[in-house]
Amino acid sequence: MDETIADSPELNFSATPEPVVVAPEPVVVKIHGKLDRQGVAIGTGRRKTSVARVRLKPGSGATSINGRPLEVYFTNIRDLQMIEAPLRATEKLGQVDLWVRVSGGGTTGQTGAVVMGIARALEAMNPSLHGLLSENGFLTRDSRMVERKKYGFKKARRSPQFSKR
Repeated sequence: MDETIADSPELNFSATPEPVVVAPEPVVVKIHGKLDRQGVAIGTGRRKTSVARVRLKPGSGATSINGRPLEVYFTNIRDLQMIEAPLRATEKLGQVDLWVRVSGGGTTGQTGAVVMGIARALEAMNPSLHGLLSENGFLTRDSRMVERKKYGFKKARRSPQFSKR
């Protein structure tokens, strides 16, 4: 009975265990856009109450938003830069024709909806662009909406003025 617990092979705590290697599970990416029979990529984008239906096809860079050129429909430089951002990030600016039908909301909401629609159509056209588009935030839905008015209040959080007399 001279053998101690540390000397026994079953209970040797001094040896470091070998690390267990677990294979990473494959990431399933849901693609929101789709391709039609003619190979035109279709994407739908939403922001606030605006909805944009975007169609992309390989071409010379022609743009049409509700039947008007991009620069005529969106006159604000910030809006134009935001709309071109997913095309610049994927180096598709001037290589695809863009057709957009957008409705609802104001200018900023429509711009956000068009950006998301373009990003989804680009993703449908080439699924390998998902990482790049997602990394830059073009595929993320901005869920902020106007807070509804509450009963007994003048606005969403504005209560009526208190009067002592």
